Amino acid sequence: MDVETLQALQLRRLQWTLRHAYANVPFYTKRFDELGVVPEDCRSLSDLVHFPLTTKQDLRDNYPFGMFAVPSERIARVHASSGTTGEPTVVAYTEEDLSTWAGLVARSIRAAGGRPGHKVHISYGYGLFTGGLGAHYGAERLGCTVIPASGGMTARQVKIIDDFRPDVIMATPSYMLTLIDEFERQGIDPRASSLKVGIFGAEPWSEAMRHEIEERMGIEALDTYGLSEVMGPGVAQECLETKDGPHVWEDHFIPEVIDPVTMAAVPDGTRGELVFTSLTKQAFPIIRYRTRDLSALLPGTARPSFHRIARVSGRSDDMIVLRGVNLFPSQIEEAILCNDQLSPHYQLVRRRNGRMDTLTVRVEGKDIESVEAQSHAARSLQANIKDSVGVTVDVDVLPKHSLRRSEGKIQRIVDERSN
Repeated sequence: MDVETLQALQLRRLQWTLRHAYANVPFYTKRFDELGVVPEDCRSLSDLVHFPLTTKQDLRDNYPFGMFAVPSERIARVHASSGTTGEPTVVAYTEEDLSTWAGLVARSIRAAGGRPGHKVHISYGYGLFTGGLGAHYGAERLGCTVIPASGGMTARQVKIIDDFRPDVIMATPSYMLTLIDEFERQGIDPRASSLKVGIFGAEPWSEAMRHEIEERMGIEALDTYGLSEVMGPGVAQECLETKDGPHVWEDHFIPEVIDPVTMAAVPDGTRGELVFTSLTKQAFPIIRYRTRDLSALLPGTARPSFHRIARVSGRSDDMIVLRGVNLFPSQIEEAILCNDQLSPHYQLVRRRNGRMDTLTVRVEGKDIESVEAQSHAARSLQANIKDSVGVTVDVDVLPKHSLRRSEGKIQRIVDERSN
């Protein structure tokens, strides 16, 4: 599809979405009216900026079903977030939505190198989280054989991979590292497995972590992007040919990047907060949803008509301000993975000392036995973070397997500050 054809399709679908949301979702009816806009005001794609932004708090305020745009008898499935920081966000799908979703995940797996007949091992959690079932139905739509392992039971998963010989694995990148550790613990060479491709998402990860996974597992590691509020997995996918960032499937979603403070659009190539508008969702249309993910829009390469998104560097709500310096977990991760003495398993602990916030990096060492060696590795990482990020942190280097392993999305930040 050339760009002109794509944009014409986007405009038709955007105009339908605005009409559908305005007519059927009271939240959008009220918000449009407050801004003095109606769906008919959208005459070109550039008019989208005049319509309201949607936040996660808006979804929580309408918990559980206030954002649904179709009658309950048309709802084929619901999913929800964990709700660990407030009310869960609940999303819905019609039968047509589920078919669209499966098709986009199938497209994503194929872009990553999956083909009909491949065995796909899915280590995303099944249940209300969209990852497991989203990946499952997409792989089936592509014509793959699905191994629905879900999360957890890591030792058994290693045996299944060793016995069933899948070609593709889909998981969070932190859980992939947990699986690699388990391969090695069992005395099995991870590089000798049948896996050829890993499709990793649901949490930010760095280029250094990609390199770590590829070197230790002997696979191609591809980035995928999605979130339940927009659809689930299958919103954007990195292509095997280029491995240069996920392409957004813009026939179904319009991406924007805004300054998270001013809410103004930023030029392509400039990092800011990703915003998505759905174009084909029936049960749960979403308009200009603020993802909190920090990225940039880049020109398409392997799929030239579609924008790419730069690797997500973190979330605006995960940003740590330490003595006036803004930093993200991904920056600490990059520094850790540059040190051969340290493993990729780490946690950031925020504490308060008097009126000052402090940050402690807790990271496992690789076969560091002596206290002196641990101290040397800690000083080295502390100096690297100071040089690269510009802030002084405390560092605790721990023995192997000291930190709890991820079985899904990992919790990188532990806040021990008193309110």
